[in-house]
Amino acid sequence: MADLLQGKSIIVTGGSTGIGRASALRIAAEGAAVTVADVNEAAAREVVEAITAGGGSAQFIRTDVTRTSEVRAMIASAVEAYGRLDGALNNAGIEGTFTNIVKMTEDDYDRTVAVDLKGVWLCVKYQVEQLLAQGAGGSIVSTASVAGLIGTRGGSAYCAAKHGVVGLTRAVALEYARKKIRVNAVCPGIIETPMLERMTSETGITHDALVAQEPMARLGEAREIGEAVVWLLSDLASFVTGVALPVDGGYTAI
Repeated sequence: MADLLQGKSIIVTGGSTGIGRASALRIAAEGAAVTVADVNEAAAREVVEAITAGGGSAQFIRTDVTRTSEVRAMIASAVEAYGRLDGALNNAGIEGTFTNIVKMTEDDYDRTVAVDLKGVWLCVKYQVEQLLAQGAGGSIVSTASVAGLIGTRGGSAYCAAKHGVVGLTRAVALEYARKKIRVNAVCPGIIETPMLERMTSETGITHDALVAQEPMARLGEAREIGEAVVWLLSDLASFVTGVALPVDGGYTAI
């Protein structure tokens, strides 16, 4: 194990698969105790088992990030288990329905925004509250997307939510910059994850067509997002706050 996050207590929401799973494993490998929060209990417990089998510390707590009581219980669980909270990756999210705005239903929009934006807002709100109570600062990272920086056809709900995450990140970063609480977002490009598989199945876009959109002529890997997350959580990024960091193979440079 390395030690970029040695001794820290970190929450990872949506930690059961994809970017969340890869990030939780990397965070643990850097010495942090990880609270894996998700609604997918079986997959999340497998992540916890993988961490503990490698000599790390981790626990699972079932959390629906759209529910205030569950978000607060998640934070309390991390503090009870590890004595404090030092940071978080707010990664829980859904892709929702990808279709044009005329065909998209209000229910589709509401569900996407509830998980992808309100859920992040709730997590950040109560994480900041805990960090303030401790008085030692901390680092919060939320998963936005390149869809939070540019538009995507068929993604009116998803883009609205992810743009919201970027705006939320910048606002809260300014609010607490003098309290030693850093708040940043990571903006993944096209990453090979189960979510991407569902989206391509729904929209019919091919793997080759996705690769053609990437300047590096390949899709990203979840572990590559995890590396960026570890850096943002660590003291190496001590002068970085309010940033929406693209990790996208040049996608947003076009």
